[in-house]
Amino acid sequence: MKWDGPDAGNRLVDRLLRPSSRPLQLVSLAVVLGICVSTSLRENWGSDNAFVVKAAQTLLAGGSPYEDKRFLYLPSAVLMAVPEAMLPQTLLRWVLPVGMSGLLGAGWVAALRLFSVPLRSRLAVGGFAVLAIAYKPYVNLVLIGNWTAISAAALPVALLLAHRRAWGAAGLVVGLAIACKPMLVPIGLLFLLARQWRGLAAAVLVPLGISLAGALMMPSPSLFFTKTLPFLFQGQDSYALPWDASPIAVLPRLGVPEPLAMLVAFAGAGAGLWGAWTRWRRPDESDQGQLRLVETACMVMLAAFLVSRPSFDHYLLVVLPLLLASGVRPGSMPRSPWFWLALTPQVVLVPWPSELAHKRRAFKDCATLCGLAVLLARRALRSGRVTLEPVTTAGSPPRTEPECAATPAESASRTAF
Repeated sequence: MKWDGPDAGNRLVDRLLRPSSRPLQLVSLAVVLGICVSTSLRENWGSDNAFVVKAAQTLLAGGSPYEDKRFLYLPSAVLMAVPEAMLPQTLLRWVLPVGMSGLLGAGWVAALRLFSVPLRSRLAVGGFAVLAIAYKPYVNLVLIGNWTAISAAALPVALLLAHRRAWGAAGLVVGLAIACKPMLVPIGLLFLLARQWRGLAAAVLVPLGISLAGALMMPSPSLFFTKTLPFLFQGQDSYALPWDASPIAVLPRLGVPEPLAMLVAFAGAGAGLWGAWTRWRRPDESDQGQLRLVETACMVMLAAFLVSRPSFDHYLLVVLPLLLASGVRPGSMPRSPWFWLALTPQVVLVPWPSELAHKRRAFKDCATLCGLAVLLARRALRSGRVTLEPVTTAGSPPRTEPECAATPAESASRTAF
């Protein structure tokens, strides 16, 4: 499969892999710190994190965190939030944005190391600053302090460990992330495909054990099953609906009947899971397994986001750093112009009609989610057709290539690099 031109992508990648200059390093640091400081000065900082902190404070006060219908995490998350709940608000105001940025930065570093990208390169230093300042969900995630940042750090770290054959440690990382927020539950499919039972056991038993410990420490833990899960299965309520980017929520707002919207979303998720299975079964000869690992994991997560209720814009930060880092490999998604077109709705300076602003931004978020899912599924499901060169026989003119060569059919896609 050949998505990019023979030389254009490699030339740009060579430039991006060169060492970054000191001014670029200082500017990138200023961008990230500037976002953290501006977030700390805003009145609505940490709005999502407040639900988790409140749950931990309720537990410390002897109450049940699940009395609040908007606390939607596992009992293990309550224990994880206890240290944060003990910090004074003044300190938390400054620590939380830095912590969110640090987690996203850790995920970016792990994604770069997975593809052996130097951490002082232009791509590593400047790429993270561009992601922070140009991609709206980054600022939104730092602002609200959602624990999606933990998953955004954990997935690249787990894939890096898996590539190094440390599947047990990868399962431990995924399990700890699930204990904080059950976003990476679909990654269990990756352990199944790889037949890494020890890693799968760690990913399951770690959050289960911590959740049991949390449930034993709180009154009325059964409210998680009688109150929280039904609230989740109903897609929450009008509070989250305007920002829900899942097709199940967006298509009915456009006049599509809800049963049909659900059918479309589940059909897309099913195609995505089929694509993940197909991609895992097709290793790349020119790759050492990183690209297959990343694209399979990202396809699984995007398929889950299509049917997740809700599915917010910052969810894509779990897969986007991995996909961006994969651009150093020929044939990867970032070398297609369609990849960048799918991200256009989330670019900061792109003007959009007022109808798509504020509470209607879920339309743009849904377009990006579906666009990335379709592109990755298309790449995963492309057939492995080959064209056979003529076979050299006795008496034929000498040839410099093997007598029977199988050449992948060239794609019509162009490169964005």
